[in-house]
Amino acid sequence: MVKIREAILVEGKYDKNTLSQIVDTTILETAGFGIFKDKKQLDLLRKVAQKRGLIVFTDSDGAGFVIRNHIKSAIPAQFLKHAFIPDIYGKERRKAAPGKEGKLGVEGMRPEIILEALKRAGATVEGECQTATSSITKQDLMELGLSGGPNSAEKRLLLLKKLDLPEHMSANAMLQALNLLYNLDELTAIISGLEINHG
Repeated sequence: MVKIREAILVEGKYDKNTLSQIVDTTILETAGFGIFKDKKQLDLLRKVAQKRGLIVFTDSDGAGFVIRNHIKSAIPAQFLKHAFIPDIYGKERRKAAPGKEGKLGVEGMRPEIILEALKRAGATVEGECQTATSSITKQDLMELGLSGGPNSAEKRLLLLKKLDLPEHMSANAMLQALNLLYNLDELTAIISGLEINHG
């Protein structure tokens, strides 16, 4: 498992599943063309790109390039890196027929091809001996009243709104986003400033 500092953006869950078996980093999805309508997701990508860097890793077909170009127009170039897979014809195992252009997508690539593409893109491979910064845990979310308590759903919604994150984020996705953007002290400070309406 190769640890990479930048977050990686892929088109969908099957790509994410393939990458998550090869690299240790945050992997985000565009939901295909869904990214064109999802302003909040784009805002999240922008924030993550500015904080950690973002590697755009879409398929090498026409649709993949349309999505890639949309991201390029929405996020400043200095925060982006681009990984490209080679044109390999064939079909993914789960599909009955090849895609429209007959090329394999990210999900159909062998691990060594994916790693090579990420290295060529300039991915920052992190050393094994790095000290982890204290991350925000599910327990922290409970202690801060964001899960498992009275008004926790309301508090989560307020927090997501305040941080300009997608309001339909699951608790796990929210935890991932918080860890990308804040440390525990910053989060505690933000939450202490939230106004909860008790009636």
